[in-house]
Amino acid sequence: MNLIGFYNYTVILTYMGAAAAVCGIFFSASGYPFWGVICLLFAGLTDMFDGKVASTMKRTDAEKAFGIQIDSLCDLVSFGVLPIAIGYGIGLDGGFFYVSAALYLLCAVIRLAYFNVDEARRQKTETGRRKTYYGLPVTSAALIFPCIFGMKSLLGDAMPIIYQLILYVTAAAFIIKFKIAKPNKKGIPLLLAIGIAIAVLVIASGLN
Repeated sequence: MNLIGFYNYTVILTYMGAAAAVCGIFFSASGYPFWGVICLLFAGLTDMFDGKVASTMKRTDAEKAFGIQIDSLCDLVSFGVLPIAIGYGIGLDGGFFYVSAALYLLCAVIRLAYFNVDEARRQKTETGRRKTYYGLPVTSAALIFPCIFGMKSLLGDAMPIIYQLILYVTAAAFIIKFKIAKPNKKGIPLLLAIGIAIAVLVIASGLN
């Protein structure tokens, strides 16, 4: 049977992250935002390493282009839709939330589309890996929103309001054009350590 697309081990982590995000959306919408946040953290973990896995295989130009597109599409589900679903799961509702959710998702779409165009343009003139980004990477949602959720005991009744404000702030950061360095080999362990610390915070908050 012929299938469209490219199928090899380089996309496994990307697909695992997207599948976890879909589960997280259902958990959150069903009133279990804790598990939605766990799924968001897992999606962030898979995203951290999927590019490294992809770099271990010699790919055609078409496979590389497919990888860029599929990564962004999965990121939209994991770091665009899932944080909104978590917001709904913690009790956000009504007009202000709908506006913040729509703006957040639109800015994530714009940021991801711009990255795809910019990366395709960069690869025509440069070799090697990207060293800087423009705007806050959408994948940063994997740390930002679990951190807010993990502080729910400290924030109390203000947590949903703060979560909604962070949606606005993060959305703006996605599309404001400022340079941010891409984590290097030394920066990745630091991000991983931060992610583990946030995961511990989230789990501790779920036990309370």
